[in-house]
Amino acid sequence: MTGTTNAEAAYCEEGGYCNYGWNEVLTHMSPYGWGYYGIGLGLGCSVVGAAWGIWLTGSALTGAAVKAPRIRSKNLISVIFCEATAIYGVILAIILLTKVQTKDLADTLPADWENDQFYFAGYAVFSSGLSVGLTNLASGISVGIAGSSCALADAQDPSLFVKILIVEIFASALSIFGIIVGIIQSNNADFPTE
Repeated sequence: MTGTTNAEAAYCEEGGYCNYGWNEVLTHMSPYGWGYYGIGLGLGCSVVGAAWGIWLTGSALTGAAVKAPRIRSKNLISVIFCEATAIYGVILAIILLTKVQTKDLADTLPADWENDQFYFAGYAVFSSGLSVGLTNLASGISVGIAGSSCALADAQDPSLFVKILIVEIFASALSIFGIIVGIIQSNNADFPTE
């Protein structure tokens, strides 16, 4: 990929169409846009992961409860573990929103403007939100599958409930690891305020 030529830049300054490819789009997007996209992806993927896990667990729980009605209330813990992945996404979204500090930007930026810090903060918030969202998506699905197995196994043999619940706890721990990594990634994301 090549950058914008002088002729293309002059055409852009005259009000022409300026997007000459993905290179142009991705390098000229506002760091605030990167940050907000990361927050949205993190929150959205976390909620989708939780919903997918609840769907998997709930459908298996409902089916298994036909054979053994005693498992209905005991296996709701699997649904709670799935919902925790969405809560972790909300927590990270709140943390990242406090990092994105907007400033009234003039048409021209001052000469000493910290462009590197500005773009680093946007990319850091984006990568943090994306990694937490994808981790919570995977964790929600794995908790749902483990919860489904827990409900079906408990309907067959009540002694298997605690054993499979431990596997479900390990699947849920992926979300905690993801949010820790996300906090570390966004730790130095400071948008310039002056």
